[in-house]
Amino acid sequence: MPKLTIDGVEIEVAPGTSVLQACEQLGIEVPRFCYHERLSVPANCRMCLVEVERMPKPAASCALPVGEGMVVKTNTPNVHKARKGVMEFLLINHPLDCPICDQGGECDLQDQAVSYGYDRSRFEENKRTVSDKYMGPLIKTFMTRCIQCTRCIRFVDEIAGVPALGGLARGEHLEITPALEAGVNSEMSGNLVDVCPVGALTSKPYSFNARPWELRKTESIDVMDAVGSNIRIDARGGEVLRVLPRLNEDVNEEWISDKTRYAIDGLKRQRLDRPYVRGADGKLKPATWAEAFAAIKAKVAGVAGSKIAGVAGDLVDVESTVALKDLLNALGSQNLDCRQDGATFDASNRAGYIFNSGIAGIENADVVLLIGTNPRWEAPLVNSRIRKTYLTGKLKKVAVVGQNIDLTYPTEWLGNSGSVLTDLANGTHPFAETLRNAKNPLIILGAGALRRGDGPAVQAAARKLAETVGAVREDWNGFNVLHLAAGRVGALDAGFLPGAGGHDLGGILSGAQKGEIEVVYLLGADEIEADRFGKAFVIYQGHHGDRGAHRADVILPGAAYTEKNATYVNTEGRVQQARLAAFPLGEAREDWKILRALSAELGQTLPYDTLAQLRQRMIALNPVFGALDRMVPASWGPFGTEGAVADAHFTSPVENFYMTDPISRASQTMADCTEAFLKPALAAAAAE
Repeated sequence: MPKLTIDGVEIEVAPGTSVLQACEQLGIEVPRFCYHERLSVPANCRMCLVEVERMPKPAASCALPVGEGMVVKTNTPNVHKARKGVMEFLLINHPLDCPICDQGGECDLQDQAVSYGYDRSRFEENKRTVSDKYMGPLIKTFMTRCIQCTRCIRFVDEIAGVPALGGLARGEHLEITPALEAGVNSEMSGNLVDVCPVGALTSKPYSFNARPWELRKTESIDVMDAVGSNIRIDARGGEVLRVLPRLNEDVNEEWISDKTRYAIDGLKRQRLDRPYVRGADGKLKPATWAEAFAAIKAKVAGVAGSKIAGVAGDLVDVESTVALKDLLNALGSQNLDCRQDGATFDASNRAGYIFNSGIAGIENADVVLLIGTNPRWEAPLVNSRIRKTYLTGKLKKVAVVGQNIDLTYPTEWLGNSGSVLTDLANGTHPFAETLRNAKNPLIILGAGALRRGDGPAVQAAARKLAETVGAVREDWNGFNVLHLAAGRVGALDAGFLPGAGGHDLGGILSGAQKGEIEVVYLLGADEIEADRFGKAFVIYQGHHGDRGAHRADVILPGAAYTEKNATYVNTEGRVQQARLAAFPLGEAREDWKILRALSAELGQTLPYDTLAQLRQRMIALNPVFGALDRMVPASWGPFGTEGAVADAHFTSPVENFYMTDPISRASQTMADCTEAFLKPALAAAAAE
C-alpha cells in the first residue's frame, strides 16, 4: 500500500486511490464540481487542483492516482491562485440568478465561489446564453447556468442506464441536451437535481415553492415500494413540499425513485379529513367520530366473529396491523389477510418471503435469475444495484423468466411460461448448469410469480432450484422475494394471516358475496374491486378517497406515512421507523389510535395506551421488530407446496410505474409523467 504525504501528514492508502480521496480520508477539503464518488472521473472542471512535488504545474487531484512517496500540498499560494483562476472562468458565463434560483442556499457553486473565488470579475464581454431544454415534467432546466460538469450525462449513462443526455458542439458552444428533445424517460431521473452542482437542473414541481432554510427537515422512510428507501421529508407548516434521499449504503445508497420523490403532491389531493357514514339513501355523509363508532358498534353487535374479516393494505405500518389483528382476534375473528393482491404463497417460514441476500448483497452475485418480476418498475433501486454490479464486471449474466423487457442491462430471456421454471428446478434446462457453476447465484422471485393460483407451487419450485444450484449455503443465501408493498413483510411478520379455521382473501371475498361474511374491515386496502364485497358492511380506514373508500359504509380517516411515527419492514426484512413530518389533516388521526379508541367502544379494549406500549407488544409478538435498522437472517427450512407449476405466463403486476397506490394515483405530477412517458411508449408498441 502506497504511502504519501499530504500537507505534512503521512498517510497510507489502498492502491488505486486518487489524491482527492486520500485528502478526504485526512479530512482535508478539496473543492470539486465534476467529481462524484459514484460516477466515473472526467476531470474536466479542474477545480480540485493541488500542487505535487516534481510536477511542473498543479494537477487535478480527482484523476491523479496516489504514488509511493508522493508529496501533495493543498494549501499553497499557487494552489489558491489556480483555484481562483478556475472559478473565475467558471463564472464568466454564469448568470447572477442566485436570488431567484431554486438551488440558492444549497448550491455547490455558490458555496465554493465564496470560499475559493475572487470578489470581482475581469470579464467584460457579453455573457453566453443557452436555450432551456425540455427534460419532461419533472426536471426544470436553466441551461445558461450550466458549467458543463457532465455529472448529469454520466448519471443517466451509468446509474439510470438510459442514455438520454449528451453534449453538442465544443468549447464555448458546448450544450448539454436530451436526445431529440424527448425528455429523460427514467424511473430515477429526479436524482439529476441532486447531482447537478449548480441550478441548471431543478425540480419542476418544487419550483419557486420554498427556500431550504424555511423547511422543517425530518428523516423518514419511503413507502412507495418495498425497498424502504431512506428519505428526508421537508415540510413547511402542515404541507410536505419535497422529499430528498438519505444516505444508506445497504438500501438505497444516495438515490431514490421518481415516484418516491415526486408523488408527494398526492398527499394533499382526494384526502379523507373527517369520518363518513353511509345514510339510508345510500350516500356517504360527514359524521363525527362518535357517530362513526356508533354505526360500527351497532353493526358489529351480535355478529359472530366468524362473520367478521379484516384486510390490510399495501401502505399500512406494523403498529396499525398489530392493533387490527388484536382487535379482530378479540372479536373472535380469524379471517385476516394482508395480501390484498391475492397472492397465495406460504408464509410459514420467514426465509420464504424476504430478500435474504439483502439489496447490498446483489453486489456479491455473479449470476442472477429473475422470475416473474420487472425490477425496473417494481423496485428501481434494486434494478440500479443489479446494473451497478453488472458494470463492475462481477455479474456475468442476468437471465429472465417472464416478460422480455429492457432492464437497462443485458439479459438472457429464457421464456415466460411456468414450464421454464419447472425445467430449471428439475435441472433439465441449460441455464440450471450456469447457476450451478456460479460462485454466488442469485434468484429473485417477483410478486407476479406469486399472485398466480399456483403461487405455493411456484414458491416451492424456486426453493428447490435454489437448493439444487447451491444458492443456499452457510455463507450465502441467494433466494430472494421482491415484494411490491411497503407494508407486506411487516404484516407477514406480525402474523396478519388467516388463523385456525379462518379465511384468506379469496375466502373472505367469496364469503362476502355469499353472505357468510357480514363485516369487512379494510385497513388501507384499495386494490380490491368494490363489487367483490357483495352486501357486506364495509369499514374503511385510510387516508385517501380511493377504491376502498368508495365502497365503504363507514369511513375512518387515517394518517399518511408522512403524518405518523410508524414502523415498516422492507422486502429484505429490515425493520425501519418513519417519523412524523406533518400532522394529519382535519380530524384524521394516527391509525393505531383509531383502532385503540374503537376497541374501547366495542368493549374489547386493547391493552396498550401509548406507542411505546404498542411497540413492546410488537416485539412480544415477533422479536424481529426489536432489531431496528439491520437485517435479521432467517433460518432456512421447507416452504411452499410441492406440485405442478401451471404453464401460464409470468407477468409483472405493475402496468404503470407512476400510479401504483392511492397516493401516486392522486398525484398530478405522476399523471403528467404517465401522459409524457407511458402513453407514447404504449402507442409506439401498438403501432408495431
